[in-house]
Amino acid sequence: MTESTEYTPPKVWHWDAESGGKFASINRPVAGPTHDRELPVGEHPFQLYSLATPNGVKVTVLLEELLAAGHSGAEYDAWLIDIGEGDQFSSGFVEVNPNSKIPALMDRSGKAPQRVFESGAILLHLAEKFGAFLPKDPAARTEAMSWLFWQMGSAPYLGGGFGHFYAYAPSKMEYPINRFSMEAKRQLDVLDRHLAENEFMAGAEYSIADIAIWSWYGQLVLGRLYDAAEFLDVKSYANVMRWAKAIDARPAVQRGRMVNRSFGEPETQLRERHSAEDFETKTQDKVEA
Repeated sequence: MTESTEYTPPKVWHWDAESGGKFASINRPVAGPTHDRELPVGEHPFQLYSLATPNGVKVTVLLEELLAAGHSGAEYDAWLIDIGEGDQFSSGFVEVNPNSKIPALMDRSGKAPQRVFESGAILLHLAEKFGAFLPKDPAARTEAMSWLFWQMGSAPYLGGGFGHFYAYAPSKMEYPINRFSMEAKRQLDVLDRHLAENEFMAGAEYSIADIAIWSWYGQLVLGRLYDAAEFLDVKSYANVMRWAKAIDARPAVQRGRMVNRSFGEPETQLRERHSAEDFETKTQDKVEA
């Protein structure tokens, strides 16, 4: 893992679309839509526009947990946003999320539709609306919020930092891989030390903090992100592994992982979700049969 040539930055940076690596087509240095297209709208109170990346999985897991807990008002339609095809740059999507990133939610349960973007904001919006998966005790609630915001600030180092340079960059470069591997392992150690003394992130109660962190770090240690479990020696973080496996065993989490999934084994893909029955009848293996 060595750099072939040393890069000298120009005085003024200009975008080179050919230099972005595997996901160059989904990145650009300006905001706003590239084409006109309205988003579909289903019959349920919540309209989710997403993809089953870790950030997308956070929201579908919470929605499935809410439904499993008896909150029937959390019924939702989940529409697939194909970021490889630029769906996130449509005029309709930009109206819901001006940042052109998944997930994006339209809450149509009130008098006027309310857009919600940024995965952490969506989790908090839903938890507060239904009074669920956010501790009532003020101290525990504050702890959950602290860990939720920890995840929002930390995961870009895991995804855009470690994941990008380890798995997606056009060439392997020692310095950024070492830099972000160190940070990823430091973050795992933060979690491991905390979970040595706590069942869940906010103590004894499973919350949106667990959902948010599990979607990134839980899936990482379970071997689902970047094919990097061995490289990062994730088995050494025994408390994170215990916690990750416990959450992974929850039926709602298993369902949430399937929604808006367009990769992996066909039986794990539910590209759109409009009712609970879709998990039995509309997974991709059945659609293709």
